[in-house]
Amino acid sequence: MADKKEENKKKRQARRKALDDRTKQETSRAKSWAREWMDAILFAAIAALIIRALLLEAFRIPTPSMESTLLTGDFLLVSKMHYGARTPMTVGIPFTGVYIRGLELPWFRLPGFMDVRRGDILVFNYPVDDGAVSQKTNYIKRAVAVAGDTLQIRDKVIYINGQPEEMEETFEQHYAVTVRERLRLSPSKVRAAGANVLPSPGDGYRINMTASVADEMSRWPEIESVEPLVYPISFNDNARQPFTFAQGFRGNYHHMPQIIIPYEGQTVTLSERNWHLYYDIVTRFEGNEVSRAGDRFVINGDTTSQYTIQQDYYFMIGDSRDNSEDSRFWGFVPDDHVVGRAWVIYFSWDGERMLPRVRRFLNRIN
Repeated sequence: MADKKEENKKKRQARRKALDDRTKQETSRAKSWAREWMDAILFAAIAALIIRALLLEAFRIPTPSMESTLLTGDFLLVSKMHYGARTPMTVGIPFTGVYIRGLELPWFRLPGFMDVRRGDILVFNYPVDDGAVSQKTNYIKRAVAVAGDTLQIRDKVIYINGQPEEMEETFEQHYAVTVRERLRLSPSKVRAAGANVLPSPGDGYRINMTASVADEMSRWPEIESVEPLVYPISFNDNARQPFTFAQGFRGNYHHMPQIIIPYEGQTVTLSERNWHLYYDIVTRFEGNEVSRAGDRFVINGDTTSQYTIQQDYYFMIGDSRDNSEDSRFWGFVPDDHVVGRAWVIYFSWDGERMLPRVRRFLNRIN
């Protein structure tokens, strides 16, 4: 009997040990599985940070200022490799806008394989915002002029180095459209052609469209004339010119006198007449203390009217020329504000029809 009890006891102990061993194995496997997942998540996060910081970053087009080249609802990959990525400028929580204000890191731009070219579509930090450069709002526009170019706008036509800008087929602008007597223009017909009827303060119609649509519309039987809508130089569009840069010009954004896009090493003579051009450059972007009375300037304690530009600048305009707040209003974009070059549309969503625009998937951006 004693032997039987002892044998049962040993069996119970063996079962408990086997159960304990199995529990330990399962616990070990669970810990190993969890550790593998944590390692994978950590690796993916680090890889995503590196890719986002140095190679590619995703952006969404929120407004129509680049239509019809880029549509509201397009999702883009922006290449930081083309012009060279910026090293971190601030310390904060990755993938959020949370950062330590007032703490800005010394930074530099890594080598890229090309410079910004005229006609490139760039993502950049909105120069008018305050705070650390890399934390400013992201904007996207086309570089119509680069450092050293001479730019002028006459009757809404942009001239670069004395030549009219090369117009892309996707550029849009407002046209003044008149119809024949006793006829009306159908808004649905206009929309079907790929244009939009806008409120017009006078007779006739104001329509936002590309040049090809305008040419087609001019042949409709009900149409009398189709002409680009150009404000006279005497028209003062105060509502759209709240910035120092725009206020310095007589007239409006359809007319701009000849200016040279600032470039690194350029020495300019400051005056009361041109201070609106260089105010943000000297103070906001290049960090100088300036006081002035008329043509008398004191820069960092030195009385001088000469200033040497410290970096290149660009003149950015949206492809929907009359629906874009851009360099015509707030001035130049500094090189250190450039995030990268718009590269490819990886997804597009039509918010009106609530459908994806499949034909735009993986389209290269020109």
